[in-house]
Amino acid sequence: MSGMRMLEPGPRIADPLEPYAQVKRAQPDGRCWVTAHMVGGLDGSAAIGGRVGDLSTPPDAELFRLMRALADVVLVGAETVRAEHYGVVRLPPERVAARVAAGRPATPSLAVVTRSLELDWSARAFADAPPEARTLVITCSAANPERLEQARQAADVIVAGGDRVDPDLALRRLAERGYRVVLCEGGPTWLGELVAAGLVDELCLTLAPLMGGDPLPVSLAPPGAPLARFALRDVLQADDTLFLRYERGTHAP
Repeated sequence: MSGMRMLEPGPRIADPLEPYAQVKRAQPDGRCWVTAHMVGGLDGSAAIGGRVGDLSTPPDAELFRLMRALADVVLVGAETVRAEHYGVVRLPPERVAARVAAGRPATPSLAVVTRSLELDWSARAFADAPPEARTLVITCSAANPERLEQARQAADVIVAGGDRVDPDLALRRLAERGYRVVLCEGGPTWLGELVAAGLVDELCLTLAPLMGGDPLPVSLAPPGAPLARFALRDVLQADDTLFLRYERGTHAP
């Protein structure tokens, strides 16, 4: 067990976003930096009764809202949008002011990944989006043409792939639009696709002090996917909730 050490409590952090805001998220070749932000129970479960929100603790919920301030776009799978009743991204006024002062849009856009386009286009995720941060829909050319037209009425559509959404192409399309920091909020299937393609640069994983949730992991790897290795960068704690920040193994010194 060489190398094991006890982690001792450190100073209290007034702003929970501060340790994450200090991370440099820039790719030298202009690609997107992809940060995945997920929460899981002690048994690896990613939901309770089909919803992630019921697994989240108050400290996790606060960080979840604040992490969006670091992103150019929030990326999420359609099933998660439906299950969690997603709305547009909203930030506290002081975070909005800081973004505007830095020359960034007031809030990041929401991007929904969907092959089927089976979404409620009157839902808050689309109807409440401001003109300067219109919701994006990322789909593939095999999508139903009628639904595709409906999507174009409610959102900005990105076609990335033939019979399915291609993760690499989707991120390249986002980079072409100027989105450099992508915050992926799941779900497990979409996150598994990104990890399998080697596209997740950073994983911010919250361990909630709960067991007995749904038998669904934080990330669901597609068949034949290779193992992906990550390096632990930061460990934080609030009450009984643990926050782990990893970066992809290739970023390790």
